[in-house]
Amino acid sequence: MSNIPQTTETPLAAETIPDKIREIKQELRAMMNGPISQAMRQRGLTYKVNFGVELPRLQEFAATLPHDRRLALALWQEDIRECRLLAGMLMPPNEFSADLAELWFESIRFTEEADCTVFHLLREEPWASELIMPWLASERPLFRYGAYILLCQLLRQGKRLTTRDAMEFLDHARSDIEGTEHSVALAARRAVLRYSECGMAEERLAATFLH
Repeated sequence: MSNIPQTTETPLAAETIPDKIREIKQELRAMMNGPISQAMRQRGLTYKVNFGVELPRLQEFAATLPHDRRLALALWQEDIRECRLLAGMLMPPNEFSADLAELWFESIRFTEEADCTVFHLLREEPWASELIMPWLASERPLFRYGAYILLCQLLRQGKRLTTRDAMEFLDHARSDIEGTEHSVALAARRAVLRYSECGMAEERLAATFLH
């Protein structure tokens, strides 16, 4: 995925948001891919509406839309796959907060939503690393999934874990890799692999926990 740059724009007036949402839905309907939509429904991605728009095309569409907090919040409330994915692409990072990230993740049902929210929004936040340890300890699988994919992104950016945090992360990862949540287990494995690639010390510590 290629990140969509967040631009500085004049905020939309509150009264214009419903009209903008209607325009977006019309555009999405015109982009609808029926076979992909049906395949997603068969895999359990149950939304009120799923247009089956491919992610690259959705990202191109996002680049033409206002990056506006009110618009992103309104899109997130729609039970439409594409609207919820667009929300993370259009929310200005400097107008997002850790508390709002918690609220968004509480309503996430599918890993695709978590992926887009992390990639397009959370990884840009200066406070993002503060979410990882609390989310790893969550009983909710999608919070743990989000923590692992966020950690991967931050490690790619050159961020590093303290030894204490690394041990806690690896302990959670070992438990999730051995667990029954397939998507969480895969995300945990990827995070451990990314961590082990940070250096010799990280590689040795990861090996100690997982072998």
